[in-house]
Amino acid sequence: MSIESVAAIGNELSAQMGALTGVAPPASAFENLLVSIEGVNTQLLAGQKVTAQLASAPPESLHRSMLSLEQTRLSFELLLAVRNKALDAYQELMRMQV
Repeated sequence: MSIESVAAIGNELSAQMGALTGVAPPASAFENLLVSIEGVNTQLLAGQKVTAQLASAPPESLHRSMLSLEQTRLSFELLLAVRNKALDAYQELMRMQV
């Protein structure tokens, strides 16, 4: 089985899932990256709300609040690691002699 046929199956499955959920699947890897960045941004905003709630009043569940903040921190660190790897790859391409 060739790679193209596997990719075609994946594209067909994602199109079917998009039709079922009503959400169009992302078209490219760059679009996937942008969607991921948007998700991290949403988590950061939620983390800010949790931090404000912790500062203003005793939280309903300190454990849940801390888990949310830790998840946000890990997501942000992963985003930074991906950015650093992409930047390193770009710099390596720029150093290549043609």
